[in-house]
Amino acid sequence: MLNQLLLALRIVDEPPAWLSTDTAVYIGIVYSYLPFMVLPIYATLEKMDQTLLEAAADLGCPNWKAFWLVTLPLSRQGWWGDFALLHPDHWRIRHPRPSRQFADHDDRPDAVAEFFANRDWPVASAVAVVLLCLLVVPIVIYEQMQTRDLAGGR
Repeated sequence: MLNQLLLALRIVDEPPAWLSTDTAVYIGIVYSYLPFMVLPIYATLEKMDQTLLEAAADLGCPNWKAFWLVTLPLSRQGWWGDFALLHPDHWRIRHPRPSRQFADHDDRPDAVAEFFANRDWPVASAVAVVLLCLLVVPIVIYEQMQTRDLAGGR
């Protein structure tokens, strides 16, 4: 279907090969993650006060400038939500673990397997606390930003 569209628009002369290419992988990633990108932004923009855009128009602000000065800053929470939701998965996709074909079916990440092999429980618990902080700190910052924005302060 995509090949027919590209041919009809005369973007390409012959249908490109899509299977087993990086382009196909990128199209699949965008297709699967697009709803997770759009929904937080939509939820943020849905709550936006429309009278702010009306006030900008009344003051003579063009639409593009109202977007940059009003809509984009107010959608900041949605963008941060997207970053928090999608960045870990993006990192996992772009930096996969090396394949261990002849391993003994150990699916744990290498660092976790190393902690089990060395029985280094103090370091393992310290790493677990650091990882927990990496998860909790952005959530706390996001909640504070949301509370501050709802209170009317910027």
